[in-house]
Parts: sequence; C-alpha cells; structure tokens
Amino acid sequence: MEKQRKGIKRHESLYPLSHHHHHALFMALQLRRIGTEKSKLTADEMKNNLEYFWERDGNQHFRDEEEILLPVYAQHDSVERQEISEMLMEHVIIRSHIQQILASEEDPTSLMNHLGQLLETHIRKEERVIFPMIEKALPEEELKRMEPYLHVSEAPPQA
Repeated sequence: MEKQRKGIKRHESLYPLSHHHHHALFMALQLRRIGTEKSKLTADEMKNNLEYFWERDGNQHFRDEEEILLPVYAQHDSVERQEISEMLMEHVIIRSHIQQILASEEDPTSLMNHLGQLLETHIRKEERVIFPMIEKALPEEELKRMEPYLHVSEAPPQA
C-alpha cells in the first residue's frame, strides 16, 4: 500500500516565499488553462491578472530569492550546484516570457500555456529540492535572521 503524501514542512522563515509559491501555482494553473474550455478568462483578462501578479509579488519574489536567500545560503554551502544554476536560469526564462506576454499585441495564448508549465515546474523544484537543501545548510539563527527581509504578500484577487 502506497503511503499518502503529506504537505511539505517548511521552516517558518521561508513561509513568505512558500506563500508566494502557493499564489504562483494558482497563476500557473490559470495560464495553462487559457485557450481551453477549462478557462473562465479571456487572454486579455489573464494578461491583466499576470501583470498584477508580477508587479505585486512575482518580481519581488525572484529578487528575494536572488538577493537575500541565495547569498545567505552561499555563506554556508556552495552555490555552484546544478540545482541553483537551473533555478537562476529559470528565473531569466520566466521573466522573459512575462515581458513578452505583457508587451505582446498578438494572441499570447501559446506563450501563456508554456509559461504556466514552466512556472509550475519551477515552483515544485524550489519547494521539493532547493528549499530543503537551503534549510539543511543554514543554521537556525541564520534562517531567523533572514525572515524580516522577505517580502510578504497579500491574498490575490479572486478570479
């Protein structure tokens, strides 16, 4: 009999980042559904939601990881790891896709679907691989010291 999977336990200092991930997974689902019968939104409505999400939390979330989380981690373990390189490369690709969608005058449905898949895969990797690696490497006092510097988001608008 297969063991039922339980939620991932996260150090409380990383709650703001995991909270952003929760909202971003919802955004990823909406992006993947655009252009299908499962979507309740038009591409233009989704574009507006994506812009709001990105300006409110998404961009700052990436900055928190890149400018706070990873530099602190680098003081305790090597960042010269494939997982970290992939994370940063995915940040660049996701940013690029968002910029393309927001600037596009043409139908961005295909790019939105692709972004949704990238975003989901990226978030799951951070939650299942990167964050546990960081929690293991950082001493408790370092995790607590970093917490006040992480951006806390409000609940997203209901779509």
